[in-house]
Amino acid sequence: MRALLLSAPGSIGNLAIGHPDKPEPGAGQVRIRVEAASLNPVDVSTIRSEANPAWDWPHIPAQDAAGTVDALGPGVEGFEVGDRVANHGSMADQGSLAEYRLAHVETLARIPDDVKVFSAAALPCAGLTAYQAIVRRLHVQPGQTVLVTSAAGGVGGFAVQLATLAGARVIGTASKANHEHVRQLGATDVIDYHSEDVVQRTLELTNGRGVDAVLDLVSPESATANLQALVHNGGLAFAAGRPDLNSVEPFTIAPSIHELALGAAYGSKDPAARERLATDLEELLKLVDEGRLDPMIERVVPLDEAPEALAEVGERHVRGKLVVEIGPEI
Repeated sequence: MRALLLSAPGSIGNLAIGHPDKPEPGAGQVRIRVEAASLNPVDVSTIRSEANPAWDWPHIPAQDAAGTVDALGPGVEGFEVGDRVANHGSMADQGSLAEYRLAHVETLARIPDDVKVFSAAALPCAGLTAYQAIVRRLHVQPGQTVLVTSAAGGVGGFAVQLATLAGARVIGTASKANHEHVRQLGATDVIDYHSEDVVQRTLELTNGRGVDAVLDLVSPESATANLQALVHNGGLAFAAGRPDLNSVEPFTIAPSIHELALGAAYGSKDPAARERLATDLEELLKLVDEGRLDPMIERVVPLDEAPEALAEVGERHVRGKLVVEIGPEI
């Protein structure tokens, strides 16, 4: 099969097109004929970091895939060859930038008939992280106010939409060039993090009250600072580093803190954690099918251009999602 192969860790420059053997599904696995894969910052960070000891070499990066079931492993029930599926794969396994990849059956979500494969591929990592934050962890309710940082990116953009669908007022942070885009996703107000103090401006926009929930996607320092924007009993979810709770006086605002670690579901001893990767993704796909959630595809690129696209994602200034079309070799 044709695939993008990482020959050694540490650099996107170590990626090149190659032709490894097609994988064979084991017990509880299916083989997906990948039609599209999306790119995420975590894909870049794992390429640039030390190698995962579980990886086989050369390694195929990226975890978000959408396509059709091509083969069933022993014991697989509930899916048939030809079914349209999407999933978020384990970072310990071979990835999605290949014509075929393996997936654990309990993590598969069915793609509705009218949802395009590129839209399905754009959802898993970013959409699931946002869903777990807004719906499962922060339990955003109508009438609440939510602060979403990096609101023009993949996770942030999905979070803005999901919080808006929940009936909340959303305040986003983004560079000035992306303010209108974030408003179109549903944000009422957008803060320019380059020129404005995020906490101060948030308090101004809420008449000093603060927000009921924060999704911080920037850094531990940002998450720590944004604790000061929370109301009493407010919640903060984070995906880019833990806040320092010592910055909050005990028994004052009583915040709830939620760590987001999507891929850790694969290492969990609770099977329900992996099953939620499928059920939550099916909820997101349903919203797309209903026209209520924008998959935010900024651009679709061929597999040959995936290294350049990954480098772009690594700069953390991509609006929405970049999707790779996994077409046959010409």
